Amino acid sequence: MSDNLTLRRPISTWWWLRKRTYFVFVMRELSSLFVAWYVLFFVLFAQAIIRGESAYEEFLDRAASPVLVVINVVAFAFILLHTVTWFSVTPQALAPRVGGRPVPAWLIIAGQYAGLAIVSAFVWWLVNR
Repeated sequence: MSDNLTLRRPISTWWWLRKRTYFVFVMRELSSLFVAWYVLFFVLFAQAIIRGESAYEEFLDRAASPVLVVINVVAFAFILLHTVTWFSVTPQALAPRVGGRPVPAWLIIAGQYAGLAIVSAFVWWLVNR
């Protein structure tokens, strides 16, 4: 018999619902699945475009189904969460210095949103020109 017995309280499966920070953490991790879904969805979209007009039309018909519309709306919400939460933790992982002084966190975050806006505007322009 071991003298080194440790008793541990069982942890509920729903432990992450107890605090907002835990909940956001788990949702951010879950959002990775939706990012993967979007990547797959857009790869299939590009493949349909490459295969020709009939494949493209077929893809659009499938994408317009209520189930896929709901999945994509939910995925978009999770991708927004993923973006916002990862942008907010970047200053903790990236600590650039300019002239020996640390760059303020708000400036790093603002730079990311500015970059996102510029890239989004460029993609919008490409699609709608």
